[in-house]
Formats: sequence, structure tokens, C-alpha cells
Amino acid sequence: MLVLAFDTATPAVTAALHDGERVLAEHTTIDARRHGELLVPTIERVVGEAGAALRDVTAIVAGSGPGPYTGLRVGLMTAQGLATALGVPAYGLCTLDAVAYAGGLTEPFLVATDARRKEVFWARYADLRTRRDGPFVDRPADVPVEGLPVVGAGAALYPDILGKSDAPPYPYAGALAALAAECLAEGTPLDPPRPIYLRRPDAVVPGAPKRVTA
Repeated sequence: MLVLAFDTATPAVTAALHDGERVLAEHTTIDARRHGELLVPTIERVVGEAGAALRDVTAIVAGSGPGPYTGLRVGLMTAQGLATALGVPAYGLCTLDAVAYAGGLTEPFLVATDARRKEVFWARYADLRTRRDGPFVDRPADVPVEGLPVVGAGAALYPDILGKSDAPPYPYAGALAALAAECLAEGTPLDPPRPIYLRRPDAVVPGAPKRVTA
């Protein structure tokens, strides 16, 4: 097994290679405006640092969001293109699941990431691998924290509402790859690489022009 995983659903452009037992290489750059520019070089870097070649990859996993349309499109289209070129399967994993897995908590908690517009994407977990509810998008004050720990960038942005967190704020690809490798080894079905959109796009088709009357 050699799993190539990456995520572009947050400001973190992150990629990692996992051999089924450990992360062989991982690299992350925080830059919300350069997903398309940075992803492929980041993939090439981790494959090279691991002493592997793209042809050695047996599965590709991309974070499927939720996240902004542009960032998600970069990662998921790259996953589909690489999978087709290499003849290997491509999968999608919820980006919040990667944050949850990296948090390492074994009791109930929430994950919250920045959704912009003064909102957060969030989901509820029973433990680091079990999502119970979500994902959703809400204003921080509307998230039902109910005394649970909150991990992710949302907690860092709104600590007075969601509480402070020392857990990783972003879905780093090492966690994404490790979670995917566990699922593949156990035979747990993974989703296809399709985006999780929780909002309608900002761009819309213009309606018919208004009639002008004299």
C-alpha cells in the first residue's frame, strides 16, 4: 500500500505519502490564495522525499470539504486526474474527519473550521474516527457546543464562543493519509472524490433583464 493524500479545502495546501504503517513524507504550506500553484509541487516534493515515484502509488485520497469552491476544485480535480493517469482508485474523505483524527480525542467533541463570512463548518464526533452529526455551516454562536471540546481553526478564531483548543487547526495530510490507510486496510468503504458543498455558489446565472417602461 502506498497512499497519496492531499487537501486544499482550507488555507493549508498539504500532501503526504503513507505506506500503510507510517507517514513517509509530509509537507504543508499555509496560503489560501495559491492552491492551484502549490499543490502539484507539494505532491512532487513528498513523493521525492519518500524515495518513491508516482507510479508506485496505489491509492489517492483528497479532502472533500466542506470548504470554498475554488480550493476544493483544485484538490479533487487533481485527485481524479492523477487516478486516471496512474490507473489507481481515488477517494474522498471529509476534511473535518482529518482534523478530528489528528486531534486524537477518545471522548465526544466537535470540529470547527473557518467557513468565512463569520461562520464555521462543524461536525460532532464520538471519538477521533466516528462522526455522529454533520457537517454543517453556522455562525459560531449557533453551534451547539454543550460543554464539549472543540478542535480546529474555528476554535482558534472564536475562542470566546467555542473555547480554546491546542489541537491542530488544519486537516494536515499526514492525518488524512493515516485515516485513509486504516480504512483501506480494514476494508471500510471510502467515498468517491466528490465535493461537500454546504453553500450555494456566489456566482449565479444572470436572470432575464428587467423590462424598461417609459
